[in-house]
Amino acid sequence: MNQNLAFADYAVFIIYFIVVTTYGFTIYHKRKKDEQDAKAYFLAEGNLTWWAIGASLIASNISAEQFIGMSGEGFFLGIAVAAYEWLAAVALIIVAVWFIPVYLKNKIYTMPQFLKTRYNESTALIMAVFWLFLYVFVNLTSILYLGAVAINGLAGGEYLHVIMVGLALFALLISLGGMKVVAYTDVIQVAVLIIGGLVTSYIALTTVGQYFGVGENAIAGFKVLMREAPEHFKMIIPKPTATSSQLDIDKYLTFPGLMSYLAGIWIINLNYWGCNQYITQRALGADLQTARTGILFAGMLKLLMPLIVMLPGIAAYVLYQNGHLPQLVGGKDGAYSAVLTFLPTGLKGLSVAALTAAIVASLAGKVNSISTIYTLDIHKKYIQKEAGEKQQVNIGRIAVFAAMLLAVLFTWNDILGIGGVGGFTYIQKYTGFISPGVFAMFFLGMFWKRTTGTAAIVGVILGFVLSVLFNEYAPMLFGNETLLYTAYPNGKGAFEIPFHICMGLSFFFTMLAMIAISFAGPKVNPKAFEIDSEMFKVKPQTTVLIVITLLVIVALYVKFW
Repeated sequence: MNQNLAFADYAVFIIYFIVVTTYGFTIYHKRKKDEQDAKAYFLAEGNLTWWAIGASLIASNISAEQFIGMSGEGFFLGIAVAAYEWLAAVALIIVAVWFIPVYLKNKIYTMPQFLKTRYNESTALIMAVFWLFLYVFVNLTSILYLGAVAINGLAGGEYLHVIMVGLALFALLISLGGMKVVAYTDVIQVAVLIIGGLVTSYIALTTVGQYFGVGENAIAGFKVLMREAPEHFKMIIPKPTATSSQLDIDKYLTFPGLMSYLAGIWIINLNYWGCNQYITQRALGADLQTARTGILFAGMLKLLMPLIVMLPGIAAYVLYQNGHLPQLVGGKDGAYSAVLTFLPTGLKGLSVAALTAAIVASLAGKVNSISTIYTLDIHKKYIQKEAGEKQQVNIGRIAVFAAMLLAVLFTWNDILGIGGVGGFTYIQKYTGFISPGVFAMFFLGMFWKRTTGTAAIVGVILGFVLSVLFNEYAPMLFGNETLLYTAYPNGKGAFEIPFHICMGLSFFFTMLAMIAISFAGPKVNPKAFEIDSEMFKVKPQTTVLIVITLLVIVALYVKFW
């Protein structure tokens, strides 16, 4: 099947590009009078609406790692990977009710600022550097690489570097206008990616129905998927036994059954949504009720995401197993692009626009966060302390250019080996190297007044060291025998612990160390935040949103447990 795009596809994409850039320019023009105001540039002048906050959160979160990476995991694992999205909705409820009030009451602009206010300068500086490296060399690079590979496959396979540069320039165009331009263009981006994603899923299901003789009916196609790949519709991956195949072992290593729920997946979600620069920049653009509503709106949108980004992967698996798909380009990460080849002219352009929207929105959100952390937490504090408003904005823009340039350079020939690991797993695994220590530090810092600055520094360093040890040196720690029930042969003569469980172990021991160290300090740390029960009270309409979201999640788990 010819994967090249037709004129109508390019026309749809160009219309999308014109709409987004025109709207972004209009928003930028409206706030041009505040051009030299650093708060306007980094925090959207503190007046984002709830729908802009929610849409912007989703647009920055849903990117190539989901469209390409999660579709790939859907191809490989099945519906189990939807746990990342559905439990993210629960995590967003926790963040909206308990985390955001702490941030807003203490006027937190950035995550390093939180650490300085609660702990000390050293902790803030260490984490600012950690985050900058993570955002540039894990997040930006993987999103840019996966997105360029996917669109390149649809465009004929000869334009990888041109597409990579084009995506980077498009994201720069959006992000240089500041947080308000990013957030409000994200409203269009999230609409495009949801509509385009739903169209792709619908076509994938009708294509399955057509090939299996049940008609071009999406519901019938879904039933075919459940019939042809029943193992792909189980939320729990069973633990391997001595007779398990290497494929079953690899699946468990990626998503280790119930242990994923007891260990890593909660740390991933609560750290990502509750201790992440993207959240604070949007939440600080509103009062508490607006921020809560926006975050809960994002949580409800997360319930839709598996339908958009995971289901096409399962469809690709069934079609591939039955000889209706050619060899996947790029392994499992080629599943989404393969499904797009079935789309008719015009709709293929819409899906490429949706994919581009996801990539560009996420890139723009991340480079904006990078520029905020660098400008406010490093440059102004340690390099140019007297920098004025205009200088801060200009420094932020230079940081945006520098971050994107580094991302392009490191993805040019896939120096980091993203393609070999699998995009989604690459991000989750290497983000997981710092997540346990960071989440322990934030959680104890918010809710335990005794936590000390020394404990925080030890926690973030120990969490990273333990994560590396558990992930990379399992044989040295536990021996080359399967005495530890989480260790299984990885096919290379060694043993490997699933990275979710590595995160759980690292978090557990880091928490113990931080608590022990804090007991050596005063009963109440002078820098502890004031917390009262009034902060966490929610309005009736907020309770309704929470109950609806939880009921939907329970129904989904009852269906697919």
